Amino acid sequence: MRILVTAGNTQTPIDAVRCLTNIFTGRTGARIAMEASGRDHDIVLLTSHPETASDAGLDVRAYRTFDDLHRLLAELVPTGGFDAIVHSAAVSDYALAGVHSGTPAGPSLTLPARKIPSTHAELWMRFVPTPKLVDLLRSAWGFRGVLVKFKLEVRVGDDALLAVGRKSRAHSDADLLVANTLEGYGREAFIIDRADSAERVDRIAMPAVLLDRIERIFSATEPSRTVK
Repeated sequence: MRILVTAGNTQTPIDAVRCLTNIFTGRTGARIAMEASGRDHDIVLLTSHPETASDAGLDVRAYRTFDDLHRLLAELVPTGGFDAIVHSAAVSDYALAGVHSGTPAGPSLTLPARKIPSTHAELWMRFVPTPKLVDLLRSAWGFRGVLVKFKLEVRVGDDALLAVGRKSRAHSDADLLVANTLEGYGREAFIIDRADSAERVDRIAMPAVLLDRIERIFSATEPSRTVK
């Protein structure tokens, strides 16, 4: 199989030297990519932390910002011939639309060409939603292979996590969704399938279990699947 894996976090630039980001390091996606490579699959890994991928057999491509990742996916997905995509990257939900000094109606500061001086009494930032890249995979870029989506929630119980995960999987037309909480991030995750069945898996075993599931889906649908 030819598999595309996204991993890591995206940065939202504030100016030439500052950014907003999240806490995720890309290690989960790198582990999935290395597990798949160890099974002799052809892997492209898009990651903001290329140092986490130690497998020389991986085609690793680095990104930094949301726009970087968006551009890479728009280039690769329609023409890359991928059989599966594992979208584990923690993507920015908002992009910076402007920074103002003093009040929201104050002077707009040019971004991100320069460093904002530290002399302002207040700074106001305006953010706008970014496109959901996982939802563009099928709708905009025509991907018809096995799609794996990730969903993380904070301070919710299993029932609430699974309810959110099932809705999220269906919304993106994903074959599988990996759901976990921030509190349980290092211990366990759930893998939810198209039948809304949920399998609880140990976090360390998750890459192998996930690859088993992807391989089974691909094998079952290969004769009738159209992969772009």
